Amino acid sequence: MPRSAGQRVQLHRAISKLGWGSRTQAWDWIRSGQIRVDGQVVTEPLTWIDLGSKRITRAGQESNLEPRLTIALHKPAGNITTRRDERNRKTVYDLLPADLPWLFPVGRLDADSEGLLILTNDSRLAVRLTEPEHHIPKVYHVTLRSTPSAESLRQICRGIQLSEGRTRPAKVKVLHASKKNSVVEMVLYEGRNRQIRRMWATAGHKVRKLVRVAIGRYQLGDLAAGRFRILDAADISELTENRRREFIS
Repeated sequence: MPRSAGQRVQLHRAISKLGWGSRTQAWDWIRSGQIRVDGQVVTEPLTWIDLGSKRITRAGQESNLEPRLTIALHKPAGNITTRRDERNRKTVYDLLPADLPWLFPVGRLDADSEGLLILTNDSRLAVRLTEPEHHIPKVYHVTLRSTPSAESLRQICRGIQLSEGRTRPAKVKVLHASKKNSVVEMVLYEGRNRQIRRMWATAGHKVRKLVRVAIGRYQLGDLAAGRFRILDAADISELTENRRREFIS
């Protein structure tokens, strides 16, 4: 049955979000004529569709994401958030057992960043966590190679003008400062490509280390780098908590 309207994505991404496989696999299935949208064969992977209202089938079968599974992974620096890499770099999937069902990452952390990464086969949860309109806070601890001035902090809080537009206002608090580096806690409500690094670069500072420590009210806690835990209903409730987020330190 069609879901309620809401998320507009390209077809190859929609198929991955439905839990069938990677975007690369989806591309091949679409090109070979295996995918139908509302009963019509679609062979262009970049076709935009409403994931919530369109009925998508592959070889006549609808997706079945039951049972739903969501995990929290402590992504180490050096692993990239993708299934495969043309440069043969380590991916987050190298950290997971082979017998897990297909899971896709909810948002990304770049190769040099680490911390809390959610993987799931629940497309509705993914939308809730990634769309800025849902106001789910993401909390980061950022080590800078300098100490930001009061004006730099004000810039970050107000929003930084990037090439694709101004960022949303962020919350920033200095946790530690010395002559060589400083650590700040940041709360963001959106997630652009390498956003935090680009924001600080625009404000005149270089990021040395970046760790995501919480999403919503759910915290990374003592989960060791490279390890994961399966989330239950209470964990999911904490993940999707969108009340005003105070600093966690």
